Formats: sequence, C-alpha cells, structure tokens
Amino acid sequence: MALQPGDMAPDFCLPDAGGNVVSLSNFRGKRVVLYFYPRDNTPGCTKEACGFRDAYAEYQANDVVVLGISTDDAKSHTKFSQKFELPFPLLTDADGQVATAYDSYGLKKFMGKEYMGISRQTFVIGADGRIEKIYRKVKPETHAAEILADLGVG
Repeated sequence: MALQPGDMAPDFCLPDAGGNVVSLSNFRGKRVVLYFYPRDNTPGCTKEACGFRDAYAEYQANDVVVLGISTDDAKSHTKFSQKFELPFPLLTDADGQVATAYDSYGLKKFMGKEYMGISRQTFVIGADGRIEKIYRKVKPETHAAEILADLGVG
C-alpha cells in the first residue's frame, strides 16, 4: 500500500557526498522536504535542485531541512553540488531501497527502453516524523516555490 499523508515516514540512514551518514530521525523536531530525483546533471533535475538552492534561505529561515536523494554515487553528487553551488545534502541511495520504501523507485520507460529507476517525487515530513504532503507530479522549475507556498511560508 502506498504511503499517505499521516503515515510515519520510513526512517533511513544514507551517505551524503562527503561520506557522512544522514538519518531522517536526526531531524525529528524539524520539518523535512525529502525529494527524490532521477539523475545528477540532467535538465529537469538541475532545474529542480537549483530551485531549492534559490529558495534555500527561505527554507532555512523557516527551520525546514531540504534533502535530495538519487541513486548517483558520492562523486557524482559532489560534482553536481559544486557545479551548481547546492547548499543542502544530496544522499546516495545506491540500491534504491529508500526510494522503494517511499514508493519512488520502479520500472520506467524512456525512448522505448525500460529500466529501473527513481521517480521524481517529494515528501514533506512534519516535526513529528509523519508525512504531511506528497507530491507525485512535480514540475522541476516551480517545485521549490510551490512547496514554500503550500507550507504557508513562501
């Protein structure tokens, strides 16, 4: 059964680009925007990440943590973060287990080919660890501002 608002967010421990382990439970008491994206340095993913970067001060001012997750490795995340000056952690979900727990990993099609990968989805997790809102259809260009508006802080 797919996750719904009100459900407890599945906890996880994943490495960031620097090899530090990040756990969702470490952010209990704060709101967390957890966004899953398919691939570093692709057009849509770059627009989405830069949207969060550009709105990051507003997220910080409202004590909201932003975490990005893809299956890319630490080296890819480091290059992507440096190239676009991303101020928030990108986490490596190498085997897609965390994305699977969030119903964000599965069969995809692109140009006639099928493959397993991450779907672009975002979860807003409340200070109590419960899912507040799920974005299953994401427009990368406006997503960061949309979330701020929905949180009533943008």
